[in-house]
Order: sequence, then C-alpha cells, then structure tokens
Amino acid sequence: MVWGMETSTEGAPRPDSNRAAAEEPAVPAGPAETAVETAADARTVAEAAAETAAVSDLVTGTTAIAPASLSPSRASDFMQCPLLYRFRVIDRLPEKPSEAATRGTLVHAVLERLFDAPAAERTPPRAKSLIPGQWDRLRETRPEVVELFADDPQGERLARWLGEAEQLVERWFTLEDPSRLEPAERELFVETELESGLRLRGIIDRVDVAPTGEVRIVDYKTGKAPRPEYSEGALFQMKFYALVVWRLKNVIPRRLQLVYLGSGQVLTYDPVLADLERVERKLLALWEAIRLATETGDWRPRPTKLCGWCDHQAHCPEFGGTPPPYPLPVRAAELPVQPAPGEGG
Repeated sequence: MVWGMETSTEGAPRPDSNRAAAEEPAVPAGPAETAVETAADARTVAEAAAETAAVSDLVTGTTAIAPASLSPSRASDFMQCPLLYRFRVIDRLPEKPSEAATRGTLVHAVLERLFDAPAAERTPPRAKSLIPGQWDRLRETRPEVVELFADDPQGERLARWLGEAEQLVERWFTLEDPSRLEPAERELFVETELESGLRLRGIIDRVDVAPTGEVRIVDYKTGKAPRPEYSEGALFQMKFYALVVWRLKNVIPRRLQLVYLGSGQVLTYDPVLADLERVERKLLALWEAIRLATETGDWRPRPTKLCGWCDHQAHCPEFGGTPPPYPLPVRAAELPVQPAPGEGG
C-alpha cells in the first residue's frame, strides 16, 4: 500500500511504454483550435463548485485582496486574458453551455464510472451502455444543458451528438486497456497550500499507483492533440497537478499522461524536481499579478484569435462593450512623498 490507496495492477509505465502512440505526429492544430478543444474537456461539477466556493476568498471586509486559490483552468484564463479571468472569477458572468464542452463532461463521467465494474467487464459495449444514464444524470445536475437541444424536436442532433460521444469512448480502448488498470483515484479533488499562502486546487481525472510506489497522473482530453510547438501549454495543467501531488505527498509523479480521444494520441512527460520548482515560481508570479489586478481593478483584455469563441464580447471593450461595474473596492494608489524644498530630488 502506498499513497493510502490501492495500487494499479498495470504499474507505472516504463520510459518506452506507449511510445508509439506518444510519438505519432500531432494533428495540425493551432493555438486557437487547441484552446477550444481543451475547453471542451469541461471540468466536473465538483471542480466547478470548488472554484465557485473559492470566490468567497476574494473579499475580506471592505478591502479587495488577491484570490486565495488557483486552479489550472483559472490560471490559464488569466494567462490568456486577464479580463476573462475577472469575468469568470469576480463578476461570475454566466456562460452558455456548448455541445463540445458538455460532450467532454459526459465522456469523462463514463470513463470514471466504467471502473466501478469488475476488470473483465470493462469493455466497449459496457462503456457505451453507460452513456444514456450519464446523460440523464448530467441533465439532472446541470439543467442548463437541456437548452443545447431545445430546437431539436426530432432528436436528430442529439442522436448524432451521442454517437460522437460513443466514438470517443470507443477510441479510448485503442489507447488504454482498462481491464489492466485499477486506479488509485478517479476524479480526485486535490488542494494544497504553498508556503507563500497560495492555495492550489483542481480535479485529477485518474491517479495510477504502481506496486513500487510510482505515481502516474492521467488526464482525458476529448479534443485533438496539439502540434508539438504547442505541447508545453497542454502540459502546464499536468505539471500543476504534479506540483500539488509533490507538495501533498512528497512524491514526484513518475509520469504525466494526456490521452487525446479526438485524435487517438497519447502525450506523456516524465517530470523532474526542477520542472515543479519552475511551475511553482510561475504560479507565484501569476498570483502576484492577479493580486495587483484585484487591488487596482485593472483587468486588461488581451485580444487573440480565441476572442471569437468568448461568451463575453458584449462586455469587452475590444468589441465595443463595457464591463460591469467593478464589484470589489479598489485600493487608492499611494502617491509618492514629495521632498521638502532644499532636500533634493
């Protein structure tokens, strides 16, 4: 027993395992396409609830302070566009559900629930049979997704959409063999506090622990793998999780594994201590920038190709919109003390 949980029967992968899948040429996806597909891998309701709860940390009394916690999703938001971060975390503006994001949530739920079955029963037919029930559950827990198919009275678009989810689930079996896996954790909520006081939190899709104690962190992506020049952005989330696990368990994960169901590829990375230390320094700098923006109310938009998919164009100055009134007090800027006559400049 390690990690306080059952170990994986498959064990941590060797450096050359899954190499064929990992080394396949990535599809020609650009940063905009990659980001949209990454957004399709919507986090679970648990993470959404955790992040919403974290917003309560934004205000103490009447003084605006920096957010006290950060998830990979929100860190990516701020790096992409500080104003988007503000709209989501501080203003909490509503966003319409999308078919891609909802399909990602559905597939994640199916892959999680499949491991409830005995190893021999973890088959493609069994996995596909879970889709209708998980779709019903998703509609119960998130009624807004029903709007996606409100204009589809014959159910044709819904049937096609569910068929696409089936294809993604089937493709997973060409990349991993669930009958040989006994995950230590599924949809694991993790949280740790750094010495600086910054809390990091998130949801890890799957944690495998080998009998030798080696840890593998796995994340499912329902989009396509990014081109090699954009792989670092995709790995940021995984290194974030590795940092949290290291701080919680004093264990550096042996392998980080991204499973891209959209293109049938696996991206792996074996982190070292220097990687996690760099990520921690990056997050601390990011946190300082968020703290400053929170205190000053200065959340500047950062126009990119991704703006075309943003739900908040009506509130964005780049599109002629006006942000809502800033809901937090703004700390007055401290003016420099002027020297008295004769004291010099």
